[in-house]
Amino acid sequence: MDGKELSYFQIGRSYGGNQRWFLDFWMHIGGCGALTMCDLMIYMALHRGRQDCVPFDASKITRRDYVKFGMQMKPYLRPRETGIKDLETFIEGAEDYLREKNIQGIMLQGFSGDEPYESAEQTVIDQIGHGIPVPMLMLNHQRKEFSFFEWHWFPLVGYEEKREGGRKVCYVKAATYGKAHWLRFDRLWDTGEEERGGLIIVREGQ
Repeated sequence: MDGKELSYFQIGRSYGGNQRWFLDFWMHIGGCGALTMCDLMIYMALHRGRQDCVPFDASKITRRDYVKFGMQMKPYLRPRETGIKDLETFIEGAEDYLREKNIQGIMLQGFSGDEPYESAEQTVIDQIGHGIPVPMLMLNHQRKEFSFFEWHWFPLVGYEEKREGGRKVCYVKAATYGKAHWLRFDRLWDTGEEERGGLIIVREGQ
């Protein structure tokens, strides 16, 4: 079956950054949106030749660099009591960062959690196939197996298609809190709730 994992980044033994590193109260409990944007910018610097996305040498990133970067991102994707609970707020804050830092050629587009699963799966496969992570927002979920990811932003950095029960099943690789998690995507996408999150499609261009 098909699949692809992006070459992500590590900080020591941490797979990507870790929200728990932050002593700032709001970043510690609700900085996932800002840190998902940080992770995306670090990845773009390391693997897409976009060193202008970050204010340090991404190839030598330390925990201290990451925390400092997260605090610099905080004003653009500010943690709040309700969280950044919609795609539009994330895009608006991310675009403010890109504009103020004069980072050109990176465009963001929302993909609603109300879209059919088949379209979501193809979107993730296409994005990762092009070598770009997929920021995801999940709100409430009726399945307890996904309680760790409720009301949370995190990047998808890989996918794998398996054969289960005679049919194809897609798993996605999520990076959050310094670890990688393989999740069955159809179950992750179908939250069973009326209010849903979605995906951020990242495109490069002029």
